[in-house]
Amino acid sequence: MGDAIEYNDVYMVLRGALNGGRLKLHKQGIVFKSQKTGKVEQITAADIENANWLRVARGFGVKLVLKDGTHYRFDGFKEGDFDKLSNFVKKNFETELGELELSVKGWNWGVAKFNGALMTFEVDKKPAFEIPLKDVSQATSGKNEVTVEFHQNDDAQVSLMEMRFFVPNSGDGDDQVKNFQEQVMSKADVIQATGDAIVSFEEIACLTPRGRYSIKVYPTFLQLHGKTYDYKIPHTTCLRLFLLPHKDQRFMFFVISMDPPIRQGQTRYPFLILQFERDQETSVNLNLSDKDIEEKYSGKLRKEMSGPLFEVVSRVLKEIIGRKITVPGTFKGHSGTSSINCSHKAGNGLLYPLERGFIFVHKPPVHIRFDEILCVNFARGSTTGRTFDFDVDLKNGTSVSFSNLERQDYGHLYDFVTSKNLRIRNKGGKSGGATVMDDLMVSDEESPDFYLEKVKAEAAEDDDDYERDDDEESDEDFNPDMAEEDVKEEFDSAASSSESEGSDDEEKPKKKKKEVKRKPEKREKEPAAKKPRKETKSGKKKKDPNAPKKPMSGYMIWLNENRENIKKEYPGISITDLSKKAGEKWKELGDKTEWDEKAKKAKEKYQKDLAAYNAQKKEDGGTPKKSKTISDSFSKKSPKPQKQSTSSPSKFKSKEFIESSEDDSSDDEGSKKKKTPSKSKEDDSEDEESEAEMTDDESEGSDSD
Repeated sequence: MGDAIEYNDVYMVLRGALNGGRLKLHKQGIVFKSQKTGKVEQITAADIENANWLRVARGFGVKLVLKDGTHYRFDGFKEGDFDKLSNFVKKNFETELGELELSVKGWNWGVAKFNGALMTFEVDKKPAFEIPLKDVSQATSGKNEVTVEFHQNDDAQVSLMEMRFFVPNSGDGDDQVKNFQEQVMSKADVIQATGDAIVSFEEIACLTPRGRYSIKVYPTFLQLHGKTYDYKIPHTTCLRLFLLPHKDQRFMFFVISMDPPIRQGQTRYPFLILQFERDQETSVNLNLSDKDIEEKYSGKLRKEMSGPLFEVVSRVLKEIIGRKITVPGTFKGHSGTSSINCSHKAGNGLLYPLERGFIFVHKPPVHIRFDEILCVNFARGSTTGRTFDFDVDLKNGTSVSFSNLERQDYGHLYDFVTSKNLRIRNKGGKSGGATVMDDLMVSDEESPDFYLEKVKAEAAEDDDDYERDDDEESDEDFNPDMAEEDVKEEFDSAASSSESEGSDDEEKPKKKKKEVKRKPEKREKEPAAKKPRKETKSGKKKKDPNAPKKPMSGYMIWLNENRENIKKEYPGISITDLSKKAGEKWKELGDKTEWDEKAKKAKEKYQKDLAAYNAQKKEDGGTPKKSKTISDSFSKKSPKPQKQSTSSPSKFKSKEFIESSEDDSSDDEGSKKKKTPSKSKEDDSEDEESEAEMTDDESEGSDSD
């Protein structure tokens, strides 16, 4: 028998749902750590009054009853675990693991017994079911019945919301219905504001849920009172406290992580985020006696507390709630702060790498513990290489992505992830994620683009794979001679001479092959409307470099003169943030007369220059001459005359020309373009391109007709 027993797949029953986690039994007691929240429940051996082994729906379970009346139930054990657990409990907890037999008759008539915070409904002197009274949210009584309502658990797919108990009158004068209802409400988890609050903080800015709230701190819960909504947060639901500085060093965030979350209709808020100004001072008096301060809070609070508002609030909540405050650790970004600007889903915020996890503030807030992380991944964020993405894959199969992180923070974040021994997943790397990322971390004074090197390496690997695939394929269908003939037949007018010498039997298979290659059905996709001829391939007119430039507005003139001042005021600011800051400063600028006058003068000068430019352009007879392209030389309006070819008596036309220019079939023989044998090869190639261009132009004209 060892000193400890561990079970990795055990569930703790919490508000009607099974909360998975890890259970460890040791000599000093029992420890259960939740997989979802990471919350740790500790039970000391001296507090355990008795333990029971019972059969449940998922196998077998263990029910623990503490001396203060608190109950815990763990499910997921196997039948073979009974002997091992029984011996361990008997040896270390000074009690026996008794077998509890449940009633399976299914009757709904029985006796309700209250044992501390647990109500047991017995049928035939055997427990049929149990109700933890801390799960009760309300109990109302009628003439002969009591209605019990329960808290809803968001993790449970199906929740029990209400039960009704019929309580007959005994006839001895006692109101049994009222007694039953009072016993349920005495242990129910119903928050009632009784007595005065310990301290109150007025008009606190809250980011989630958004608004300004007055916060009243009671011994067992927090009350947030706003203009529209009120929230009551029990101290037992507060899991963690965070105190995070804003990147601009003007504000402080105080974050409270809660489970279960507070609700507003169908919206749930698992985080309460308060925002404070650093220089805001306050002074409060705590409604506590000196005895309570010494006994309950170990003298860490004072009746009169003063200082920065964020510091007073954090110290009070830390001691009253009983949770430690998490602050940023050793991580520093390129700006010297402990946070990184990024985006999560559709919201911008700050990512804080902590000593035991990551937290994103503020919309939507996300907290990720290191023990939840399966691996992380660095990915290129944009084509410019100025940003990158940071993906976190969790053990439960989900993934959380943070995008638009500044490239300067890459090295700092990579070093932090490596120091925490988190596995790095590299997409496409053959030598392992960490090795490839280490190769990218090259020391250079000019700050190399790590992501560009990564993309190049992956592209080289893809090219190697592609070449290997091509080598494996056979090229039996490729015939260079046949391909050359196809090209001549399609574009070379001299092809007609070679065809005229051959027989008709040789000409037929070539035409069939030509029909397969041309795919004339694509012509149907072109619109019927006549398209204007385009100046360039992109369809846009080239801008005249001699034309005068348009004048700048007053804002742009002001920005050009003040851009460097803004950069000095906010060192390391990005282009996007600089534009936002400039816009804010321009709005705050009261007198804009100086810049409006400069813009007006620039506009007048532009109008004079434009008038002079148009006049000069008119004298020159139009726009400046441009270099002619092939399509300009062979337009339909001014076709270039061609010499007659002596080698071929007739003009050869491609299939596309024949099908698309039926109206041009009546042209004179003298207007058709032909080659002379005396031309050089270069001239022949130019004539071939010209003829092909003309063919396309004429076909467009025939379609429009």
